[in-house]
Amino acid sequence: MSTNWRISSFSGALLAAYFIPAWTSIALQIIDSPVRSLYERPSVSIGFFISDHLHLSGMASVRVAWLLALVRITTVAFFALYLAMLASRPVRERGGGDETLGMALVLGSVLSFVSMLAASLVGEAEALRLHATELLMLLGIGIVLLVEGAAPGMVEARDEARVDAPVGELSLQQP
Repeated sequence: MSTNWRISSFSGALLAAYFIPAWTSIALQIIDSPVRSLYERPSVSIGFFISDHLHLSGMASVRVAWLLALVRITTVAFFALYLAMLASRPVRERGGGDETLGMALVLGSVLSFVSMLAASLVGEAEALRLHATELLMLLGIGIVLLVEGAAPGMVEARDEARVDAPVGELSLQQP
């Protein structure tokens, strides 16, 4: 079994396997038909929010839909770049793709959080569940990435502490 896969690498790859096809299809539907796609389940909360609370015109709604598609495509691009970097063993072992995964997590989390807030304000329960689930997935992998990134520094500090202590003496030992 290969031991050069870190937990965050594997989890990030699984997350990318979900977000790349799902968010690409949503973004392409928005690009094809912005107004109709804005009122489908993945984007309905933002669509209702901008029409009910912000009272935007039709062209402004189209611009918001295109902005939504741009954020989704940018997040997908970061996930795809992360998978490309993950394919290289040296990059994977030293955590070289963590920055791209972090950017994808930040963009995706912000979009999912805003969509979740909009869904709660307009009363869309299904959209709220969808965006809350996506947000929890993104935040969970973010936490794993942060904890795993801090672990090598803690291991090095423990190793240095062991080297400084004399081998034969214990600190609580009586003379």
